[in-house]
Amino acid sequence: MSSDVVARVYRGAFAHSTWDSALCVFPDYLLGVSEEGKIVFFEEGQNVESLSQEWSFEISDIEQLEPHEFFMPGMVDTHIHASQYAYSGTHLDLPLLDWLNTYTFPVESRYEDLDFAKDVYTKVVKRTLCNGTTTACYFATIHTEASLLLGQIADDFGQRAFIGKVCMDRNSMVPDYKELTEECKDETDRFIHELLKKKYALVKPVVTPRFAISCSSTLLSNLGKIAKNNDLHIQSHISENKAEVQFVKELFPDCTSYTEVYVKHGLLTDKTVMAHGCYLTDEELKIFHERGAAVSHCPNSNISLISGMLNVRNVLNHKVKLGLGTDVAGGYSSSMLDAIRRAVDTSKALCMQDAHLQPLSYKEAFRLATLGGSEVLSLDDRTGNFEVGKDFDALRVNICVPGSPIDLFPGDEPEVILEKFLNLGDDRNIVEVYVAGKQVVPFPDF
Repeated sequence: MSSDVVARVYRGAFAHSTWDSALCVFPDYLLGVSEEGKIVFFEEGQNVESLSQEWSFEISDIEQLEPHEFFMPGMVDTHIHASQYAYSGTHLDLPLLDWLNTYTFPVESRYEDLDFAKDVYTKVVKRTLCNGTTTACYFATIHTEASLLLGQIADDFGQRAFIGKVCMDRNSMVPDYKELTEECKDETDRFIHELLKKKYALVKPVVTPRFAISCSSTLLSNLGKIAKNNDLHIQSHISENKAEVQFVKELFPDCTSYTEVYVKHGLLTDKTVMAHGCYLTDEELKIFHERGAAVSHCPNSNISLISGMLNVRNVLNHKVKLGLGTDVAGGYSSSMLDAIRRAVDTSKALCMQDAHLQPLSYKEAFRLATLGGSEVLSLDDRTGNFEVGKDFDALRVNICVPGSPIDLFPGDEPEVILEKFLNLGDDRNIVEVYVAGKQVVPFPDF
């Protein structure tokens, strides 16, 4: 008999990814969750008698899924601007740099108002959880108190999250939305100290230079040191847009590439997540691989802001860690299901331009949204699939809820049901969300 106490046992269909297989579907499996939220067993349903004896649970207590239900791992959004959620779904008529100056910076400057921040941040955390995002890597704004508030809200609702206070000491277009170099360093130190002091179980700080254009060399170096001294993750943007890449060359003429800017300042590590990367060269991808740095593929935003199309196959061939991001609000949808669909669409569009390319399959995109994202954030030893010992971060999906956008037909097997959900489903089908074994959707009454 095991010393772990089983809190819940589920039986039914499960789907997840491994590094050997992009998609594994288990039509009839049993999964046990401990009181600590860990997966303690994951075995074939036919082993129910022996498992009930080994783990001391009653067979009558097993929660049986319906034939039109399944569990899948929670999805990981490796790049999302929480502060931009206020205008998501709008303002998609300008290229990146003009878009930032016209729409983004004026809105982000409002987060000094904590009432405004609380409203937006509460809504984005709740919305992403309902959409099945169990882990999110958030950009906040330059405001320390509002950024801390985002961490508190993520913790309140039980989302696993990385929170980044945005750092920028250069902004010629919206001069009021930046900090002095020393002030930015000090406030970043304070933000990290205050957030870590809260001892949230699932919410951590991430060092966040907005991008090279908005940061001086001095600030970038300071942030590299802060990340190293505190052993923290780093997030930023790279090679999103051709004009941006050219501007970086002008600002950092001593660097041979955009990637070298981050290398030079100690910001490209095995805990770094760089969003976009549409124009990274093979040589730059080689550096990413050597340093263990990751790329967040944000296909919706890449198209919506007419930035570019990332060749995902090339990134994978270079063995660079890769996940998906919604990149709200450059990406108009906060759903990782949309990111899966757009990733596949982008790969197919590239194949139309080059017949030698191999398109991304829905199975590979599923892995990028789950296990791939966990690896990007150094969480693949804790989340990402249903391996024993990992946290139970999971979505219970029901295809036949009232008003479901999906129709089933006789003979639709679990793998077909999963594919239909990934292509056609939405938050209505995600009936329960679990993070570290705790049910967080439907929301409890506070």
